[in-house]
Amino acid sequence: MTSRSILGLMYTMQGLQKLGEDPVPVLARHGIDLEALDPNARIDRTQELRLYTEVAEHLRDPAAGLHVGRFMGFAGYGPLTMLLMTCNDTLHAIEEGIRYQALTYLYCTLSYQRGEQDSTLSLAPPPLDPRVLRFRVDTEMSGTFKLINDLQATLGTGIRPDRVDIPYARPDDVGVYEAHYGCTVRFGRDQARFWVRNELLDIRFPTADPVAHAVYRRQCDQQLQSYQSELEGLGQQVGRYLELFNERFPDAAEVARFFGLSERAMRRRLGEEGESFRDLLGGVRYAKARDLLRTTDLNVETIAERLGYSEPAAFIHAFQRWSATTPMAYRNSRGTPER
Repeated sequence: MTSRSILGLMYTMQGLQKLGEDPVPVLARHGIDLEALDPNARIDRTQELRLYTEVAEHLRDPAAGLHVGRFMGFAGYGPLTMLLMTCNDTLHAIEEGIRYQALTYLYCTLSYQRGEQDSTLSLAPPPLDPRVLRFRVDTEMSGTFKLINDLQATLGTGIRPDRVDIPYARPDDVGVYEAHYGCTVRFGRDQARFWVRNELLDIRFPTADPVAHAVYRRQCDQQLQSYQSELEGLGQQVGRYLELFNERFPDAAEVARFFGLSERAMRRRLGEEGESFRDLLGGVRYAKARDLLRTTDLNVETIAERLGYSEPAAFIHAFQRWSATTPMAYRNSRGTPER
């Protein structure tokens, strides 16, 4: 799936404005007027992520994502909202949320694991630039927490996590997170997780309705099927996603997961378009290399590091394969770096 509802972007940017942040200049650079957006529109996933990356660079509050989650609209999920409300119990709702997570505003991948006494709802972030990792993890964790709370308020049930895990280094403002989630928050974990006692997952929903649930599930299936048809031009989408990275580029399996595909399916689809993941990654690196050689005076070792090469020799060999010349010869042929 290469596009999704624009509501996630709208909720996020409107929430930032309410918090006193100013995303408007970033949106304007991309020709987007927040006030003029059509809530029924769809946006390319990679373009949306690029917007978040640029906005995150200018946030005054490092914990802005945590607070933005409060503004995510549960009702905006449409049929998925009703599907969750007509589930039998909390565990059933979690399983359906995972099944149809492609219909949500998430970039993280949802999963569930049941233990003997506690269970976890996990959100594994895709490969993200460090500039945007904290912002997106905070927004998606907080938004998921709000969805669960909104669902419980509607149904009259009550579930609170025993603890929360966060997959980035411990910040200075830990107290803000523990106050928000109402429990212990642990940082530096491999994934984001909500830990919940098993008995809370068996609470039956008063709105459980198997007949209506089947109707909403069919509608969600139809949405997923219609979105699958958007995989035309996957090579271009993969290239744009790879352009977001420096130093550590995601591998094929990670990129496939970002687009909701298996690695095998992605490679097959790219092959049908006359593309390969290796060539797309090489093309992105080549474009970045030319730009750095033309516009900076960085040495070859530093450029190689920025492009994810462990050794300068590997970068030089790749550049010669792309251009039939060396990096320094390319730079010298274009004169002094532009300032």
